[in-house]
Amino acid sequence: MSENTTQQTRTSQSATSTDTASAEQDILDLAREKVLERGEGLSQPEIVRAMTISDDRIDELLALAHEVRLRWCGDAVEAEGIISLKTGGCPEDCHFCAQSGLFESPVRSAWLDIPALVEAAKQTAKTGATEFCIVAAVKGPDERLMSQLEEAIAAIKAEVDIEVAASIGILTKEQVERLAKAGVHRYNHNLETAKSYFPHVVTTHSWEKRRETCEMVRDAGMEVCCGGIVGMGETVEQRAEFAAQLAELRPDEVPMNFLDPRPGTPFANRPVMESNEALKTIGAFRLALPKTILRFAGGRELTLGDLGAEKGLLGGINAIIVGNYLTTLGRPQETDVDMLNRLHLPIKALNATV
Repeated sequence: MSENTTQQTRTSQSATSTDTASAEQDILDLAREKVLERGEGLSQPEIVRAMTISDDRIDELLALAHEVRLRWCGDAVEAEGIISLKTGGCPEDCHFCAQSGLFESPVRSAWLDIPALVEAAKQTAKTGATEFCIVAAVKGPDERLMSQLEEAIAAIKAEVDIEVAASIGILTKEQVERLAKAGVHRYNHNLETAKSYFPHVVTTHSWEKRRETCEMVRDAGMEVCCGGIVGMGETVEQRAEFAAQLAELRPDEVPMNFLDPRPGTPFANRPVMESNEALKTIGAFRLALPKTILRFAGGRELTLGDLGAEKGLLGGINAIIVGNYLTTLGRPQETDVDMLNRLHLPIKALNATV
């Protein structure tokens, strides 16, 4: 290689490095003006730029995301407990889920009775949590499940001062109306991942069917809780696509799960997402969804640990699930409450401002 060629290569590499640094600075400057000042979420290409910021600037990204959260959502954190009404035996093939009846997982089918649901709601309320979500592993509810849920909601509301949410799969319009009448405050139905990656995650139903349920829920006057799982093998571009598609749907709440590979599932051997990548995702999601409740959900303990969880709560997250998840262990409820107190983050019910 000639001296001139070598010099040109070095110059090109230097220019590329400078351009990259400039682009990174530009995306934070852009986000400060667009998201922090005007409350407008980043576009999909801009989300990619935020998600690919260099590791040594993660703290800057998270600090800006925290400013956005304080500006548009306030300093409070909403705590929620979840309980599984029906566990296991689901006919769907969601590749991350140990509750699918199609996989050789250790989860077995079980039903809770109404007194057990009421007691779980009471224990959740004692932590200061303001939301209690009842979940069932089904494609969609049959009449037995609908009737039991309606009865459970009435029993909980009679004894516990807590909002009741539900997540029981794909709904018909009539079922949506029944849940709204029963007093469901917020309905969870995750898109799970980007539309372009969804066929790699689920084959027994469509991404569009999930979105349709979310739209019916909003039309019926319930709040929409819709998020998904990151770290399932999607590209950064698809992760940004997912954030942009959620922003287009305008959910009141977005639960952020990180893949916790479950034995017996098709994703059992997927690697755990690296903590820096997870933190970039959190910051970028806040910049994409400035006014939305962004909730820490499953997998945060494995992916981030205690320090990472604190960074997330000071980097855009403003809601948290306390206690255990559906088929995986979380942390003791008191531990998360202590963490929030240590960070001087008050617990209270939230309503999204989108």
